[in-house]
Amino acid sequence: MPASAAHIGMVAAEASGDLLAAHLIAALNDRRPGLSFSGIGGLKMAEQGFESQAPMDRLGVRGYVEVLRRYREISAIRRRIAARMLSERPAVFIGVDSSDFNLGLERRLKDAGIPAVHYVSPAVWAWRGWRIRRIARSVTHLLALFPFEAALYEKTGLPVTYVGHPLADLIPMEPDRAKARVELRIPAGRRVFALLPGSRHSELHYMADLFVKTARQLVRDQPDAHFIVPTASRATRDMFETALWRNEARDLPLTLMFGHSHEALAAADIALVASGTATLETALFKTPMVITYRQSPLTTVLMRRMGYLPYIGLPNIIAGEHFVPEYLQDKATPDALAGALLELLHDAGAQRRQVEKFRDIHVLLKQDTAQKAAEAVLAVMDAGRR
Repeated sequence: MPASAAHIGMVAAEASGDLLAAHLIAALNDRRPGLSFSGIGGLKMAEQGFESQAPMDRLGVRGYVEVLRRYREISAIRRRIAARMLSERPAVFIGVDSSDFNLGLERRLKDAGIPAVHYVSPAVWAWRGWRIRRIARSVTHLLALFPFEAALYEKTGLPVTYVGHPLADLIPMEPDRAKARVELRIPAGRRVFALLPGSRHSELHYMADLFVKTARQLVRDQPDAHFIVPTASRATRDMFETALWRNEARDLPLTLMFGHSHEALAAADIALVASGTATLETALFKTPMVITYRQSPLTTVLMRRMGYLPYIGLPNIIAGEHFVPEYLQDKATPDALAGALLELLHDAGAQRRQVEKFRDIHVLLKQDTAQKAAEAVLAVMDAGRR
């Protein structure tokens, strides 16, 4: 039986998308009470009344090789959710990030007459522009998080709304580090390092041991170091704990948490961060950082051939310059990362330069995002009902 016109379909495939979607659902409910939401999502969306029809964590894969290993399972999930959406015919469908999963689904729904909104522009600014026309064919409207993105789609005629980034609305301009350390019970007099090795299983596969070995190297050179490790799920926490055991590092001065990444970043002097949304969170908390990433070597070769930017961290991309150090693939060794972190820790000028640019980014992205996004979604939904 088809759902009413007050029903919205959504798919978020990872932790950052879950957060974006949860804020959007709350804003939509504020503007138009009585809406219902279903599809695929996480715990934060569920807290806003969202009904998830498949486990979100089954879609959280990054990298070509990693996706190929799970291709059949992911394709089956997409077929099932497409069939359900085509049956229910929501008033609008919103794909939240995860373009590899969502764009094909959105095009099928759009072709069937269901308006499709994509929330978060795929990183066409980091790749050659061949994806832009495909995106324009697949969606009805695009919600962009960064101000430079709208111009990229101008020639296609795709309507784009710049909405800013909800994290810039959520995170205070000047975090209270002393308060955060008290709340996390960090021993006094410690140099605090936040370690964020990624939110996906595939990321922990390549980076859990790297982060543990880096911490071991750091504590040898900086005996007053204390590490905070927020993990995105119980599964990724288990993977990190296994890496501690495997590397005989269970005696590290370390606070391991399930969630609480914001508290960890607010408390930290310095952060080591896997490339992704966490680098933007770190910047918004004004925490000086080093960015790293490891993935399948084949995935890296493919990305290079497709024209990837000379930097991958979001702060560097937004600023248009390489001001946060990045250590990728073979250059991401425990010695190199520990050395870079210690150098940053003891260089007040380098820290100050990062923090100044982080403040500029925060001002740029603080746009009351959820309300702007909700307004755009409701306009698309209402236009589709005329």
